[in-house]
Amino acid sequence: MHILDRIKTPDELAEIIEKEKTAGKKVVFTNGVFDFVHPGHMEYMEKARALGDMMVVALNSDASVKRIKGPSRPINSELDRAFILAATRCIDYVCIFEEDDPSNIIAKLKPSIHTKGGDYDPEKMPETKVVRENGGEVIIIPLKDGYSNSKQFKKIKELREEGVKRAAHLAG
Repeated sequence: MHILDRIKTPDELAEIIEKEKTAGKKVVFTNGVFDFVHPGHMEYMEKARALGDMMVVALNSDASVKRIKGPSRPINSELDRAFILAATRCIDYVCIFEEDDPSNIIAKLKPSIHTKGGDYDPEKMPETKVVRENGGEVIIIPLKDGYSNSKQFKKIKELREEGVKRAAHLAG
């Protein structure tokens, strides 16, 4: 299957998931921005994929990322982010969703398992109710220490500021 064939609309993906679940397969779902994919993301995706038979990632659209993260984000476009995720071995399908929280896309897709990384508390996540109402479960997967996009963006900002200072010094 070509990489682009693994990027689906939510409606297309809902049909695929329904068929897989009818055949007795467990569908694992996660969502996020995934602006800069790093080893921590990949370890998380591998662990999530191991929980079921099919791995689906719902990616926040560019508009929703701007609302959640601010006007300077995302760095990479939704299509670039979707392509990178779709090219990843452990991910079967990717779709892009417009909302700020994944409750509506989860209600449409009805995954068997919804995973989140880190120290999320399922009882405080708005989507947990929707997952459980559709017979699914929520599983939190610990993240790999030392990796975070926040750290990467902080480092980029520091390097940029250092470059501006050097340029000002050289200009004199």
